Amino acid sequence: MSERDGAGERRVEVETLRALEVPTQRIIAIGLVLWAIALLVTLLVPALHTGSRDWWPWACVAGFVLGSIGLLYVRRGRGNAHDAG
Repeated sequence: MSERDGAGERRVEVETLRALEVPTQRIIAIGLVLWAIALLVTLLVPALHTGSRDWWPWACVAGFVLGSIGLLYVRRGRGNAHDAG
């Protein structure tokens, strides 16, 4: 909102912004489940892991491993935006 002060100048009041509450652990866990499903699909369908696509299962493994590290990091409290300075 803007108001005029005694000198006729416009004064703007800005609300303090708060960090958005996000269920980070749940989001990471859903991502881990999706990476695991993707890994199963790529291993069960031969066309998805042969020839030029032989790296696809490894991409799923990398996503799962990095997501697991991220989940551990967040669970230990280091991924908390509230404590960021």
